[in-house]
Amino acid sequence: MKENTKVLGTKGEVLASQILKQKGYQIIATNYCNKIGEIDVIAKQEDTLVFVEVKTRSSVKFGLPSQAVNYPKQKKIRTVALSYLKATKNLDVPCRFDVIEIVGKEYRHIENAF
Repeated sequence: MKENTKVLGTKGEVLASQILKQKGYQIIATNYCNKIGEIDVIAKQEDTLVFVEVKTRSSVKFGLPSQAVNYPKQKKIRTVALSYLKATKNLDVPCRFDVIEIVGKEYRHIENAF
Protein backbone atom coordinates (compact mmCIF):
# COMPACT_ATOMS: atom_id res chain seq x y z
CA MET A 1 0.00 0.00 0.00
CA LYS A 2 1.29 3.44 -0.93
CA GLU A 3 1.91 5.93 1.89
CA ASN A 4 -0.09 9.09 1.73
CA THR A 5 1.77 12.32 1.08
CA LYS A 6 1.38 13.73 4.60
CA VAL A 7 2.79 10.60 6.27
CA LEU A 8 5.67 10.48 3.78
CA GLY A 9 6.40 14.17 4.36
CA THR A 10 6.39 13.78 8.14
CA LYS A 11 8.79 10.84 7.94
CA GLY A 12 11.04 12.91 5.68
CA GLU A 13 11.08 15.83 8.12
CA VAL A 14 12.01 13.53 11.02
CA LEU A 15 14.80 11.99 8.93
CA ALA A 16 16.02 15.45 7.87
CA SER A 17 16.27 16.55 11.52
CA GLN A 18 18.28 13.39 12.30
CA ILE A 19 20.60 14.07 9.35
CA LEU A 20 21.19 17.63 10.50
CA LYS A 21 21.86 16.54 14.09
CA GLN A 22 24.41 13.97 12.85
CA LYS A 23 26.13 16.80 10.96
CA GLY A 24 26.38 18.82 14.18
CA TYR A 25 23.47 21.20 13.66
CA GLN A 26 21.31 22.28 16.58
CA ILE A 27 17.59 21.98 15.79
CA ILE A 28 15.81 25.19 16.84
CA ALA A 29 12.31 24.41 15.55
CA THR A 30 10.43 21.98 13.34
CA ASN A 31 7.28 22.84 11.41
CA TYR A 32 7.54 26.52 12.33
CA CYS A 33 4.26 28.15 11.28
CA ASN A 34 2.92 31.65 11.19
CA LYS A 35 0.11 33.34 9.27
CA ILE A 36 2.31 33.51 6.14
CA GLY A 37 3.37 29.88 5.91
CA GLU A 38 5.64 27.17 7.27
CA ILE A 39 9.32 26.29 7.45
CA ASP A 40 10.05 22.59 7.89
CA VAL A 41 13.21 22.90 10.00
CA ILE A 42 15.07 25.82 11.53
CA ALA A 43 18.54 24.83 12.67
CA LYS A 44 21.76 26.45 13.75
CA GLN A 45 25.18 25.60 12.36
CA GLU A 46 27.82 27.44 14.37
CA ASP A 47 26.67 31.09 14.15
CA THR A 48 24.39 30.66 11.10
CA LEU A 49 20.64 30.13 11.20
CA VAL A 50 19.62 27.62 8.55
CA PHE A 51 16.08 27.49 7.18
CA VAL A 52 15.55 24.03 5.69
CA GLU A 53 12.88 22.95 3.23
CA VAL A 54 12.43 19.18 3.20
CA LYS A 55 11.04 17.48 0.10
CA THR A 56 10.32 13.76 0.20
CA ARG A 57 9.22 11.52 -2.64
CA SER A 58 8.79 7.78 -2.96
CA SER A 59 10.32 7.88 -6.47
CA VAL A 60 11.69 10.31 -9.06
CA LYS A 61 8.86 9.49 -11.48
CA PHE A 62 7.77 13.14 -11.41
CA GLY A 63 11.26 14.64 -11.05
CA LEU A 64 13.65 15.27 -8.20
CA PRO A 65 12.05 16.49 -4.98
CA SER A 66 14.19 19.65 -4.97
CA GLN A 67 12.61 20.70 -8.28
CA ALA A 68 9.39 21.36 -6.35
CA VAL A 69 11.14 24.20 -4.50
CA ASN A 70 10.42 26.67 -7.28
CA TYR A 71 10.70 30.46 -7.19
CA PRO A 72 7.26 31.12 -5.63
CA LYS A 73 7.98 28.52 -2.92
CA GLN A 74 11.41 30.08 -2.28
CA LYS A 75 9.87 33.55 -2.03
CA LYS A 76 7.31 32.30 0.53
CA ILE A 77 10.02 30.59 2.61
CA ARG A 78 12.09 33.79 2.59
CA THR A 79 9.08 35.80 3.76
CA VAL A 80 8.33 33.35 6.60
CA ALA A 81 12.03 33.35 7.56
CA LEU A 82 12.13 37.16 7.69
CA SER A 83 9.02 37.16 9.87
CA TYR A 84 10.71 34.60 12.18
CA LEU A 85 13.86 36.73 12.38
CA LYS A 86 11.84 39.83 13.25
CA ALA A 87 9.78 37.96 15.87
CA THR A 88 12.92 36.56 17.52
CA LYS A 89 14.88 39.83 17.15
CA ASN A 90 17.64 38.07 15.21
CA LEU A 91 17.90 40.41 12.22
CA ASP A 92 21.71 40.59 12.46
CA VAL A 93 22.31 36.81 12.43
CA PRO A 94 23.81 35.19 9.30
CA CYS A 95 21.25 32.99 7.55
CA ARG A 96 21.00 30.59 4.66
CA PHE A 97 18.40 28.43 2.95
CA ASP A 98 18.98 24.71 2.44
CA VAL A 99 16.93 21.94 0.86
CA ILE A 100 17.04 18.31 1.91
CA GLU A 101 15.57 16.03 -0.70
CA ILE A 102 14.72 12.45 0.18
CA VAL A 103 13.85 9.67 -2.24
CA GLY A 104 13.27 6.31 -0.59
CA LYS A 105 16.29 5.72 1.66
CA GLU A 106 18.58 8.15 -0.20
CA TYR A 107 18.97 11.82 0.62
CA ARG A 108 20.81 14.87 -0.60
CA HIS A 109 21.48 17.98 1.52
CA ILE A 110 21.75 21.04 -0.71
CA GLU A 111 23.36 23.88 1.23
CA ASN A 112 22.70 27.45 0.05
CA ALA A 113 20.02 26.07 -2.26
CA PHE A 114 18.56 29.52 -2.90
